[in-house]
Amino acid sequence: MVKIKVIGVGNIKEKYLKDAINEYLKRLLKYVKLEIIEVKEEEIYKNSSEERIKEIEGERILEKINSNNSSNNSYVIGLDLNKKEYDSIEFSKHLSNLIDIDLKNEIIFVIGGSLGLGENIKKRLNESITLSKLTFPHQLVRVILLEQIYRSFKIMNNETYHK
Repeated sequence: MVKIKVIGVGNIKEKYLKDAINEYLKRLLKYVKLEIIEVKEEEIYKNSSEERIKEIEGERILEKINSNNSSNNSYVIGLDLNKKEYDSIEFSKHLSNLIDIDLKNEIIFVIGGSLGLGENIKKRLNESITLSKLTFPHQLVRVILLEQIYRSFKIMNNETYHK
């Protein structure tokens, strides 16, 4: 069974988002081993360097990617605006190919903080995608991503849900 990790910057505080995340975690257990990892969001001050903040958050993300002896067989996907955009069918096929054809045993999704991803983490990514041309709060992106992963597995298994 493939393992999927979602690494996100910041903690989810809102109950409705926690409830949605927990619902998709429960649904996804049928298909994958899933782990949600939160890393500390760096405080933004008036004179803060945005690049430095993204670099610090990127270091925290890299620690999580490299921990637990993640193998070279991990495929890391960053969520970033203005990158490749899939529809749900294409995303499902892409995940299926990563699992079945490319034999990836771990897929890691990375969600940056409010400033996005730093160059240090972008260098580690195997690819970058966007979930939409719209901008969402990074906490909400976790819910949207989990829903799309769940939808993908339903599509892969020819189960009703997609339409």
